[in-house]
Amino acid sequence: MGNRYIILMAGLVCGLAGCRETEPVAREVPDYARSAYAPVESRTASTGMRFADITASAGIGFVHETGAFGQKWMPETMGSGGAFLDYDSDGQPDLLLVNGSWWPGHESGRTRAVSHLYRNLGNGRFQDVTAEAGLDFGLYGMGVTVADYDADGDPDVYLSAVGDNILLRNDGGRFTDVSPEAGVDGNSGLPGDSPAWSTGAAWLDVDRDGYLDLFVCNYVRWTPETDLFTTLDGVTKSYATPELYDGETCRLYRNLDGRRFADITAEAGVFNPDGKSLGVAIEDFNEDGWPDIVVANDTYQNFLYLNDGDGTFTDVALRAGVAFDEFGRARAGMGIDVADVTSRGRLSIAIGNFSNEPLSLYTQIGDDLFQDLAGSARLTRPTLQQLTFGLLFADLDLDGYVDLLVGNGHIEPGINAVQNDITFAQPLQLFWNNRRGQFVAVSGQVGAGFGEEIVARGIATADIDRDGDLDILVTVNGGPPRLLRNDLPTSDANWLRIRLRGTSPNLDAVGAVVSVFAGDLVQRRMVRTGSSYLSQSEINPFLIGLGNRTQADSIHVRWPTSGMLERLGPAAAGQTLDITEGRSADGT
Repeated sequence: MGNRYIILMAGLVCGLAGCRETEPVAREVPDYARSAYAPVESRTASTGMRFADITASAGIGFVHETGAFGQKWMPETMGSGGAFLDYDSDGQPDLLLVNGSWWPGHESGRTRAVSHLYRNLGNGRFQDVTAEAGLDFGLYGMGVTVADYDADGDPDVYLSAVGDNILLRNDGGRFTDVSPEAGVDGNSGLPGDSPAWSTGAAWLDVDRDGYLDLFVCNYVRWTPETDLFTTLDGVTKSYATPELYDGETCRLYRNLDGRRFADITAEAGVFNPDGKSLGVAIEDFNEDGWPDIVVANDTYQNFLYLNDGDGTFTDVALRAGVAFDEFGRARAGMGIDVADVTSRGRLSIAIGNFSNEPLSLYTQIGDDLFQDLAGSARLTRPTLQQLTFGLLFADLDLDGYVDLLVGNGHIEPGINAVQNDITFAQPLQLFWNNRRGQFVAVSGQVGAGFGEEIVARGIATADIDRDGDLDILVTVNGGPPRLLRNDLPTSDANWLRIRLRGTSPNLDAVGAVVSVFAGDLVQRRMVRTGSSYLSQSEINPFLIGLGNRTQADSIHVRWPTSGMLERLGPAAAGQTLDITEGRSADGT
């Protein structure tokens, strides 16, 4: 979050940090009114995209519980996420929604708040299977990441929380809490340390031994006992921002044998107790075959951990140009995602920021060197007033170029009383990729779901009805989620669904890189978990948009453990292509 509006009681500040006089520092202020930042006019776009809100008709009755009871404790405004996963292995993406809880001492007379699992029935309807799946337990949940860490053929679930995190092993559609024996609770393990407040998380194979390891973001050292008074108007309490609290290091856990994990945070080089981490994305930025990690920090410099290939990482964020904004300031990084925006082999890192801080779009301009090109991409002014949590790249119109979804919503319900141009609930935004490195705001053209003001947090995508286009989940703080069905006309574009089947123990080929060639179009996808904010999209299978092309000419797969490169194709559009490591492709 940002430091743009906090007013602390003077005595509290002096008591905590000591008072001292400082000289004012003159800094250049970005002028977002310049023509260089002007948005591309939406009338230039004709996308054919249309989304319908099917939350109620699909049977999704979930409402997020913040646990708020008038004290405005910081975690209440931050959660929570959701994920698409095929928990019962029937080929249909199911839906998991993470919930908060009531604070201790404030549960009396209230229904227990639990996270909910909805089974996809395949007809536009979902069934609540929370209890039968063993998920009817309470925790103050934040985020979720999903992967088959034990190589038994079904997806397992990791829930981050305020307090101990939970690892849920999937045993044929019923989940078992195996956190104690696995040792992945997100905490330091030091005697007397309070449990951490964990946020984003991602599975990846850091050492390429086939077993999926776990990276967990931690936020700040907050507890109910250390909660501080902050105010917008000098009188009433407001929700705090992270400058007031010490940071907390992320944690990296090495998967030893599909059952137990070892905390390798320090030895791997990712120990940083000053971090205030919310979002994490995985990519191979230098194309050396080893997965790298990029972390969005809130009012602290971002991290870009390059994998050294020997079990360690080096943070190159500062020299790479992604640690700060162009004026040397740490922004309020929250949601994060990575994609090749122009289909020219240059990766861009998008990060959502606080209101009056536009979205960041760090784009590769050289080896391990990035530049924030949000301005030239015409994303600066349209995202300036919003407070952005979730964001996600997705090819929603199947033209072969990723579009950008942005989920907005403030942290303070009373913000409009002191900043009349900022609201608490804010509209979801969709930016269409015009294939020239620029994004066009088309939210007003794609359905009522994008005009409604909500307090959005996480965003995830999946083809829930298997009609060949991506549908959208948006989680809402303190309210019901939104499930938006993509009603793109089938005549508008072609597609190819790809399902990778890796060798044990990495059965879902997490870390595999797929390149699809179709005429003059080249698309690159990495099978990866994480991204967005506290949420995860369906990762395997995944969709490739082909536009008006009727086939993929060739498909290249670089498998994650062996590093083997397989070349396949051509493949006709409109089919699901099963690709098994070391074997030929079978179209179904």
